[in-house]
Amino acid sequence: MPTLIAGVVAVVVLYSLLQMFRAANPAVLARALKIVGGVVTLAMAAFTGARGELAVAIPLGIVGAGLLGWSPFGTPSLGSIGGLFAGGGEQRTSGQTSRVRSQLLEMILDHGSGQIAGRFVSGPNAGRSLEEFDLPQLLSMAGSFDAESVALLESYLDRRFPAWRQDAQGDGAGRQSRAAASGKMTDEEAYQILGLQPGAGRDEIARAHRTLMKKLHPDQGGSTYLAARVNQAKDTLLRTHHS
Repeated sequence: MPTLIAGVVAVVVLYSLLQMFRAANPAVLARALKIVGGVVTLAMAAFTGARGELAVAIPLGIVGAGLLGWSPFGTPSLGSIGGLFAGGGEQRTSGQTSRVRSQLLEMILDHGSGQIAGRFVSGPNAGRSLEEFDLPQLLSMAGSFDAESVALLESYLDRRFPAWRQDAQGDGAGRQSRAAASGKMTDEEAYQILGLQPGAGRDEIARAHRTLMKKLHPDQGGSTYLAARVNQAKDTLLRTHHS
């Protein structure tokens, strides 16, 4: 009987953990796994070092430190090495972000990681992060959004809840929006979308556009709406340079 009870408890715990992993924000989950992996690896390094096995302990210590974001002697961390393989040898952009705004929302895309963060810029939830709300709450709010805000929200949901379109119920849920940008894009908006400073040259514009399209192009699982905004931003700034 004790064995049966233990088995049932183990199944329940495993199922609960799987549900938590499924609902978790991928960016937060990946960060948590790196921290746990770094701590465990450093503990293994300390254990093997205490036994005098320095040839094993030192490499383990370097790996654990890299997972936690610390690189001795200025060498690249594991995150940077992984980025070289993932990006085909292209250096990841450090600290560069793009901003896309609608009437209600602002989305911030990190060029290096490709992660999207969002916040409300107007309305009753102004100033609050989208990470504070779960999927049912965000979908229930979408009914009162304008078309551009719905498109931005869907782009965010595609990154945070990759399977939300399949799981969503109702006639209006789960469809890809085809919202058109309202009015002519200003140069200021275009610079923010491409993550550039005013006055950036044609080469910088082309490079930023290329980097973003690799992360946002629909063929790569990205957002149709955000890809269209990035294209519009590039065209806007190139017209400015041409004139």
